[in-house]
Amino acid sequence: MRCAIEILGVPVDIVDHRATLDKLELFMREGGYHLFVTPNPEMIMMAQKDAHIMEILCSAALAAPDGIGVLLASRLMKKPVPERVAGSDIIPDLLERMSKNGRTAYFLGGRPGVAERARQNMESRYPGIKIIGARHGYFSDDDDKLITGELSAKKPDLLVLGLSMGLALNWAHDHRHLNIPVSACVGGTLDILAGTVKRAPVFFRKTGLEWFYRLISQPSRAGRMLRLPVFAAAVLRERFMPRM
Repeated sequence: MRCAIEILGVPVDIVDHRATLDKLELFMREGGYHLFVTPNPEMIMMAQKDAHIMEILCSAALAAPDGIGVLLASRLMKKPVPERVAGSDIIPDLLERMSKNGRTAYFLGGRPGVAERARQNMESRYPGIKIIGARHGYFSDDDDKLITGELSAKKPDLLVLGLSMGLALNWAHDHRHLNIPVSACVGGTLDILAGTVKRAPVFFRKTGLEWFYRLISQPSRAGRMLRLPVFAAAVLRERFMPRM
């Protein structure tokens, strides 16, 4: 039975890192289509303004908690999630498991060269992993048809979507007929796997300040970070002044 909490209408599963990995492996054994998302405050606030994004998030088979804001919100609502589960942590560990059981993966997203570099890095790190395709995220409608055909023919167990949040969710939803067992919308994870973007040092990750590290290392994110206080205010309003 699924155990989840709703944060501003978005379901977030009460899972830790290991339980997330186990669930994703179960999806691969089951087959069919399963959407995997990692809601953070920015994604949840996007859903407040986009009913279709909200619908897609609510349809996800697994929504792992990402971002210190989500953890704090869950505690405020008296249904705490055990820990942050970031896509950039989950995907490498999932690939390691897959390297031991013959499962296959496909990388889609990032700037030209990023997905291929991520593929090379993961193949070097996990001998035996089968990454059967890698394409960048700047594709036309004609390219989309080629990608769809390739995915339909190769039938990967895992599709890592490194597209922008809204684009990744819509793409996965629109292509659910491909029945990819795990379609993972994990933001900039491919950039991290490729080494083009560095993770925050352990200190920042453990203290919940990764958002601050990303802000000072990527000032262009400042506009997006403004959604954090808006998220906090919305959660407080929902908690103490629930809608009738």
